[in-house]
Amino acid sequence: MIQPALIRAELPPMLRVAIPVVLAELGWMTMGVIDTIMVGPLGPEAIAAAGVGTSLHMAFAIFGMGLLLGLDTLVSQAFGAGQIIECRRWLVHGVALAFLLTPPLMLICWGVYIAIPALGFHPAVLPLLEGYYGVIIWSSPWLLLYAAFRRYLQGMHVVKPVMFALVSANVVNAGANWALIYGNLGFPAMGVTGAAWATIISRFYMAAVLLMAIVLHDRWRWSDVPTLVGRLHRAWFGRLLQLGFPAASTVALEVGVFASATALAGKLDPVSAASHQIALNIAALSFMVPLGLGSAGAVRVGHAVGAGDPPRAAAAGWTAILLAMIVMVGAAATFLLIPRTLIGIFTRDPAVVALGASLLFVAAVFQLFDGLQGVTTGVLRGVADTRTPMITNLLAHWFFGLPVGYTLCFVFGVGVIGLWIGLSTGLVIAGIVLLGVWKRRIGTIQVSGRTPRLTEAHTAG
Repeated sequence: MIQPALIRAELPPMLRVAIPVVLAELGWMTMGVIDTIMVGPLGPEAIAAAGVGTSLHMAFAIFGMGLLLGLDTLVSQAFGAGQIIECRRWLVHGVALAFLLTPPLMLICWGVYIAIPALGFHPAVLPLLEGYYGVIIWSSPWLLLYAAFRRYLQGMHVVKPVMFALVSANVVNAGANWALIYGNLGFPAMGVTGAAWATIISRFYMAAVLLMAIVLHDRWRWSDVPTLVGRLHRAWFGRLLQLGFPAASTVALEVGVFASATALAGKLDPVSAASHQIALNIAALSFMVPLGLGSAGAVRVGHAVGAGDPPRAAAAGWTAILLAMIVMVGAAATFLLIPRTLIGIFTRDPAVVALGASLLFVAAVFQLFDGLQGVTTGVLRGVADTRTPMITNLLAHWFFGLPVGYTLCFVFGVGVIGLWIGLSTGLVIAGIVLLGVWKRRIGTIQVSGRTPRLTEAHTAG
């Protein structure tokens, strides 16, 4: 068992990394919340269309972004070993992979757009959804570049620019929403489609800010770039994908199950779909804290792995887990105490407020387990284990959670609450399993005194 003294020693450096990363994750999620709030006056149909459109896009875009999650492990371990040039080579390979991923991702998203009319959405939601989704898919290239830049910076403990980019992007997004949704500053009133254009603008802004941060922080000379690009090597891409594919699958499986639930809710009446979207935004906002702690934990654990320090790796992981648990207990209490107040931030529709409050009660039940699976996925990434979370998410969400939710909703007629009970089931299973895996994995590392440093790609090129 980890010594309390090691936890106390790890807490300050963990917080220095985690606080900006958590604020960045909250900033990322807040953009979707702002979109939902700002289209709210247009009615439940608009809320449902924006929510379903975002979920459909992110269900595929998140996989491309997830393929770059291997940079968390590779950059942080190289940084822990003092190999700064190696960190830069991983960045260049990550950016190159982002460019390679863009065409197939866009093609898949376009195929989904063509299929939307056949997916059975409510007639009041369908035209708004088509307009929103047809625009937001063009934000894909900037999302992939943003992901590569962010993972590189976080891996080297440079997290304040990431926080600034996400927080300030909310200002950009809100201003663009105000202008484009309602026709201010001489722009045409585009309604829900205007929110999609605002999202594209803010995502381009995020990528541009992080690129500038990389150039300024590392004092890169542009003459260095052709040299590094010329050293692209298949083995490095292979190592990045070896770690990134399971991590991407993990994220895509979890986001995909919630996207599927959102699509299923879109088949219900607009009140149910809007209630689902609002409650999901609130629950996802609380999840950003353990998600950010998981990213910080991956970096801190990976740094200790690179430095060959098993006790510090263990302390870093357990510190991230304990912090996540504290936060999620507080989130659950908030959902139970003021559910109507939280839903009321988004809409004044009494039917949506009443149903949304019921959904937040279910969300309160799964908060602790949602936090557990989010943070343990991150710390396991720090020890180069991305495969176990992938398998766990597949079984928990797709073999248990979604089937239970679908059966309760559509077979037994429970409605959207049934979908949420199913989602809760999957999260409980995933949280318990991944915590057990982390405990066993880090215990093995401490006993052996060895940390799994990834070296195969170092001899390539």
